[in-house]
Amino acid sequence: MSASSSTVGQLLWQGPVCIGWKEDMEEAVYHLANCFLLLGFMGGSRVYGCFFLFGFLGTGYLCCVLWGWFSACGLDVVLWSFLLVVACLLQLAHLVYRLRKDTLSEEFDLLYKTLCLPLRVPLQTYKEIVHCCEEQVLTLTTEQTYAVEGETPINRLSLLLSGRVRVSQDGQFLHYIFPYQFMDSPEWESLRPSEEGVFQVTLTAETSCSYISWPRKSLHLLLTKERYVSCLFSALLGYDISEKLYTLNDKLFAKFGLRFDIRLPSLYHILGPTAPDAVPESEKDDEEVHEPAMSPPQAMPTSVQQTPSSSPPPAATSLSAPPSQARMSRPDSGILASRTPLQSYSQVLSRGQAPLAPIHTPEL
Repeated sequence: MSASSSTVGQLLWQGPVCIGWKEDMEEAVYHLANCFLLLGFMGGSRVYGCFFLFGFLGTGYLCCVLWGWFSACGLDVVLWSFLLVVACLLQLAHLVYRLRKDTLSEEFDLLYKTLCLPLRVPLQTYKEIVHCCEEQVLTLTTEQTYAVEGETPINRLSLLLSGRVRVSQDGQFLHYIFPYQFMDSPEWESLRPSEEGVFQVTLTAETSCSYISWPRKSLHLLLTKERYVSCLFSALLGYDISEKLYTLNDKLFAKFGLRFDIRLPSLYHILGPTAPDAVPESEKDDEEVHEPAMSPPQAMPTSVQQTPSSSPPPAATSLSAPPSQARMSRPDSGILASRTPLQSYSQVLSRGQAPLAPIHTPEL
């Protein structure tokens, strides 16, 4: 141990063993190699920083190969420099493979820039969401149905990428779905993960459409595992559903001329369908108003006129029967539009309290 320590001490303190130093400088290739190596070690740790690092290192070691072959004339210098050049080239090839593997297609890249980049969603998280839908872009031709009312099961969640989809119920148009809107967000939110159901509306492509679709089970598994993704989908779905509701509200305003508040439960009285076997209440009110005018009062018998007013006949004292359930039907939309908002609202309140949820889908 002491002998080895003494040898190290001699090497450190006695100076180099070189007999003489070269007076001439090395050739320009040697200095160029060291400049490239210096620049290479200034690279970063990210993908493009690694490209910078291994690119300059490979160029520097290639210059070392040339210097060892033409100037130093050392086989060891040439071999070691050549091995380092090969290592740098392999690293560059691996980086290119990773970039090509992680590169998104044009549709998914545009979707990220439009929908997720404004929300500052990390790219790695977005790739997990895209991987859940198997990175497949599906298409719909013109007038092809995505879902049929009462038949198509709710087993996926889809997002429209291009085109326009028409939503209808019982052949009645409701609203449109435009690019970067969910096609079945209300159906998705209406069911729990363990429940099953079918569509209550029909979705038909008006133009050639493209969309992506997440299977229900796979997406629920991702939302359960990733809390950030679950919060992101809750925000996106909530915004999408609110946009659809306000679209329906604007449609009501264009038809009725009244701006309704879609948050009020009393709106269900206005939008709900009337009873199929009953006459609308507004028509009955009009009949009651016009009936006295059309039938003049008849002359009462003398015996009835001589009867004291303090003792009315039993028929007069009996109160009219309460209206049946059919008479509590909702006003017709055409009659409602011809009245003022105050009159319509007072009539709605006079017919009882609104239910907490609509029983039938509103007829617009």
